[in-house]
Amino acid sequence: MSASYWPATVTRFPSLTVATPRLHVRPLEVDDAADVAEIFADRQTRRWLPFPTGDGPVDAVSWCTDLATAVRDGGDGDHYGVVRREDDRVVGCLWLRRTDWTARSTEVSYAVAPGARGFGVAAEAVDALAIALILEHDFQRVELRVAPGNVASRRVAEKAGFTYEGLLRNAGHVAGGRVDVEIWSLVAADLR
Repeated sequence: MSASYWPATVTRFPSLTVATPRLHVRPLEVDDAADVAEIFADRQTRRWLPFPTGDGPVDAVSWCTDLATAVRDGGDGDHYGVVRREDDRVVGCLWLRRTDWTARSTEVSYAVAPGARGFGVAAEAVDALAIALILEHDFQRVELRVAPGNVASRRVAEKAGFTYEGLLRNAGHVAGGRVDVEIWSLVAADLR
């Protein structure tokens, strides 16, 4: 008995750069590594992200270069820096993953430097990136997943215009272990 598979074509993720009045969202570069390391080293950030606590610090150089290139070239997503225009500093990271080219959907995640929190940076960057994906690259759905106790991320989803869809039980993990995951989405119909 022979198995038949659909031919798999890998679509390279599009190169995206998005600007808002306060922010510039662009692919990460090796020179961003120090800022990225600082963002991912923050205890509050690590609390809510699916990074194992015993693994030590994130390899920021690899995150900005090798990992970003592999994810982009494999069609799964990309890694972006959120640059504050007033001082040209990377104050956040966005990354796309779980891209489904047939369904034209992807998932966005983010982390913001402690000094930039509370100013709407994450919501502004997520909103701009999601809208660009839908309007300029024909994506039909952008998902955001939030651990239920992460109130700040829930506010980001709401401010960025995402709609709450429901709860996936025991579907994720954070530094503290397994968690339920809230699913939020922005779909093409939301922009009409």
